[in-house]
Amino acid sequence: MMRADASEHWIENRPSVGRLPRVRLGDVWSHRELAFFFAWRDIKLRYKQTVLGVMWAVLQPLIAMILFSTLLERAAHIPSQGIAYPVFAYIGLAAWVAFTTAVSRAAESLTEDPSLVTNVFFPRVLAPIGATLPIVLDLALGLSVAVPLMAAYGVGPGDAIALVPVCAVGIGLVAAATGVWLSALNVLYRDFRYALSFGLQAWLFATPVLFPSSIVHGAARDILFVNPAAGMIEAFRGCVLGTPVNGGGVAISAGALVLLGTTGLMYFGRVERVFADRI
Repeated sequence: MMRADASEHWIENRPSVGRLPRVRLGDVWSHRELAFFFAWRDIKLRYKQTVLGVMWAVLQPLIAMILFSTLLERAAHIPSQGIAYPVFAYIGLAAWVAFTTAVSRAAESLTEDPSLVTNVFFPRVLAPIGATLPIVLDLALGLSVAVPLMAAYGVGPGDAIALVPVCAVGIGLVAAATGVWLSALNVLYRDFRYALSFGLQAWLFATPVLFPSSIVHGAARDILFVNPAAGMIEAFRGCVLGTPVNGGGVAISAGALVLLGTTGLMYFGRVERVFADRI
């Protein structure tokens, strides 16, 4: 009988333990190519057998811009920092639609393919992270329509237009941090998905997408920027259009993003061990 070589041994992948369980970032980095695989798969599935294809990423903020421009600009007289309100609203909505699409896909990234989670070992956190990567495509498509829209209203680009990619990364990080939290919660509590759409709708009105943060005064403005999406979207619009950006508010949002991402990874690492049983 042949004996197994002494160097051969089992490799056991144990879940994180301890008071402060965490995601193994070394494993995440070594398997980083999976995030791009998940992103590419998501893009193909999203636009498979669709009539308009990638145009959905443009039509959603465009239609929303028309509706909100009619309702808010004329009825509520929302200020737009010297920019034509349709342009002001469209830039914010393009960023918001890309953000919410990424968050929704990340929240469902683990539950939509149970066999992958239960039968194959990989750092599970890569699934929600990969689901947020297509936000780059959605933002690029949104900005492609912004160019003729800005030209039609005689609006030029801002002086900091070169920083748009940095702001896009910031929005993507907020989506990823949120998606890590929601993907774990969605596995543990199946009714959580029904509250997700309502929560995202409410989040829209707590974010300066359709209004500038300058209309909020005092301590309430600081509270507004505790929302990490608020500072990132305002900075994105400021880079594209040259509208004023509250630097202190962006700093508050950046701090909130760090807290959201850190706690999300800790929570994900804590509950990851039960995913295979609960999914």
